[in-house]
Amino acid sequence: MRRFALIAVPYLWLLALFLVPFLIVLKISLSDIALSIPPYAPTLDLSAGWEGVRSFFAGLDFENFVFLTQDDLYWKAYLSSVWIAAVSTVITLLVGYPIAYGMARAAPEWRPTLLMLVILPFWTSFLIRVYSWMGILANEGFLNMVLGWFGIPPLQILATNTAVYIGIVYTYLPFMILPIYATLERMDESLLEAAEDLGCSRLTAFWLVTFPLSRGGVIAGCFLVFIPAIGEFVIPSLLGGSDTLMIGKVLWEEFFSNRDWPVASAVAIVLLLILIVPIVLFQRNEQKQREAA
Repeated sequence: MRRFALIAVPYLWLLALFLVPFLIVLKISLSDIALSIPPYAPTLDLSAGWEGVRSFFAGLDFENFVFLTQDDLYWKAYLSSVWIAAVSTVITLLVGYPIAYGMARAAPEWRPTLLMLVILPFWTSFLIRVYSWMGILANEGFLNMVLGWFGIPPLQILATNTAVYIGIVYTYLPFMILPIYATLERMDESLLEAAEDLGCSRLTAFWLVTFPLSRGGVIAGCFLVFIPAIGEFVIPSLLGGSDTLMIGKVLWEEFFSNRDWPVASAVAIVLLLILIVPIVLFQRNEQKQREAA
């Protein structure tokens, strides 16, 4: 009975917070837009019993999903979101790996302090941190003010994709640092000593020993950055310009500006299907790490 309870708790959690909302969104995506509250006409009427279910499957259509393939806006938004998330993930890895490596090689008494500094931004509201970047990157912001002291002309960064990259990298950097740091901290340093005794330079030992052993943390960090970044809404809305096209902005506009809930739900379903691939890969990587441990 205890084993059943332990297994049932996570499944009930997934049922309540994932499967049920997913089914609700799926139901709306198969509905028709209407001038009502809520602004859609449900095609599934459970109050009619079996007859309502039968009529639902008899008249089932995927017109909202077909509409997504007919309008260039949506597939361009998906491709742009994947591209921005992938580039941001690579930049975050290039910035986060040296930081995690330095933390893991620091003196043991300094590691808790360095770890706290990485986690410290989470103590501040996410929205306030993004707004602060607006003040830094604005045409008359802090960055251009500092550049003016050195005679450098002001840069137009705010309302561009560059600002979006900066915002995503800054926001999700701890998600890249922490798993890599956890992997590097557990690494046996005697392996590096053995590699150097066998004639490897420090750089060669890093590529042959350190990086392969930290690959699990790198993969976990990349997934933890890429998955939420692809559906990001706040950062492109505040830091990006009108040319910044991400599916999170499109989804918000369909829900709240156009009030087209069926199409917005179809956009969300397709986005979820796109994210299933990295999520499954992430779960398999975690399972392999547990088996290796």
